Amino acid sequence: MKRRDFLKSTSAVVGGTILSSAVPALAQSTPVSGGTLIWGHSETTQNLDMHQTGTASTGRVLQNVHSSIVTVDKDLNVIPNLAESFDLSEDGLVYTFKLRSGVKFHDGSDMTSADVKYSFERCKDPATGAVNFEVFNAVESIETPDDLTVIVTLNSINAPFLSRLAENGAGVIMPEGSGEVQGTTPIGAGPFKFVRREFGNEVELARFDDYWEGPAYLERIMIREITEPTVRLTGLRTGELHMINDIPADRMAEIKADPAFQVVTWFPLNWDFLNMNHDFEPFKDARVRKAFDLMIDKEALLEGALWGEGAVTASPSYPTSASYNHDLVQRPQDFEQARALLAEAGYGPGELKVVFKVTTNYPYHVEAAQIMLEWFREGGVDMSIEQLTWSDWLSQVWVDKDFQISMMNFFTLWEPDFLYYSLWNTTGAFNYRKISDPVIDELTEKARITVDPDARAEIYKAVQQRVFDETHDVYLWFRNGSIGALPSVGGLDTVVHPNGSNLNFHKVWLNA
Repeated sequence: MKRRDFLKSTSAVVGGTILSSAVPALAQSTPVSGGTLIWGHSETTQNLDMHQTGTASTGRVLQNVHSSIVTVDKDLNVIPNLAESFDLSEDGLVYTFKLRSGVKFHDGSDMTSADVKYSFERCKDPATGAVNFEVFNAVESIETPDDLTVIVTLNSINAPFLSRLAENGAGVIMPEGSGEVQGTTPIGAGPFKFVRREFGNEVELARFDDYWEGPAYLERIMIREITEPTVRLTGLRTGELHMINDIPADRMAEIKADPAFQVVTWFPLNWDFLNMNHDFEPFKDARVRKAFDLMIDKEALLEGALWGEGAVTASPSYPTSASYNHDLVQRPQDFEQARALLAEAGYGPGELKVVFKVTTNYPYHVEAAQIMLEWFREGGVDMSIEQLTWSDWLSQVWVDKDFQISMMNFFTLWEPDFLYYSLWNTTGAFNYRKISDPVIDELTEKARITVDPDARAEIYKAVQQRVFDETHDVYLWFRNGSIGALPSVGGLDTVVHPNGSNLNFHKVWLNA
């Protein structure tokens, strides 16, 4: 393989969330107000409507614009947020939320129960095109007996309902009637107001002085969208940027050892997998899908594309989740078996022609595709690579499902219903691979009405086993998260959301 030499070992261990940091003493000084933080964001934002957007890159920015009705603590337990309390009836069908008084939106209006009803009904409405619409499938009615009380009644038990509301996508509360403008000028109740966006280049946020948890320290955040890792790192080195996320993997050791920078790392940031379009004739055959799995050396791929900044996994469940199936083991690379499976399916050497669509939004995906290209060719597949911008990938692969094979990563899917229903149920909002498996459909529906958490975890383990056995997708790895910052940035220990993806700048400040 004509690649750089791989590193010798990985640096993260599956089984727990690891947070580590190297923070100069200066950054731990007393917080100060004012200043504009310039953040080098590794990805580009898309649709700014929090109900409609399906990209973590956009959600990471909007985390600072919106607030959800409930949220999670550091251990991913659901806790009140815009609701000061919540209660569930004994039969598991009625949720009563008591809202905080005095919460203001960026347009100056006070949050009331009417805004919650509007937000939930908007997300539920198929015409909205919300990616989390199915969270509200079992909602029978939403009542607002007074300005600070919301009563949601379900027609059947939906065990993960509350935890699904803990993510901004479903639980975000918008001002009543604001849906028309959310896609271009989002209005929320978060610590920062949206000011402007120059698509593909920059987003500007300003402090919201009436934020219900108290105003942020920073006056503004300038979010520069820089997908090229070297350019992003250069901006940090020259001081043009105060902070970057996604330190280039091949420079991680160097930056960690440099006292001129603060480094925060955590595991995991996201998980990656190989996608095969089940509408593409060859991939309708499980033998072909399994053959592709058998051509991949997952450890070597991790070293070659990520420089070991992560860990291979045969499960996409959050590593500390009870639903993580530890019995699954990655298939080892086996070209002989792969060629035999392709031959059984009727494809001789070079007869199967496949186009791999990969987005430049994730440079390490391009590197991974280039490595896999050589393996797939060695396995007898005539493979070519088509590199797409993030917008084009979303349009072609995500929306139009016009692809044969691709690769993607997912963030923030710590909640197993969000993960397994959205991605593998036939009707799931994230099922862009056109997977339709009655066994998985039955299991994911059953999990929703299974109240006992241990029993639910076992159902999700069965889903993982089914995905693995049928090779519906190929799980690859968990990737480490990282932030690099100048010594002038304070409060970095508060930035990373418990879900490992979102970044919250409410308690971040700049020293003079």
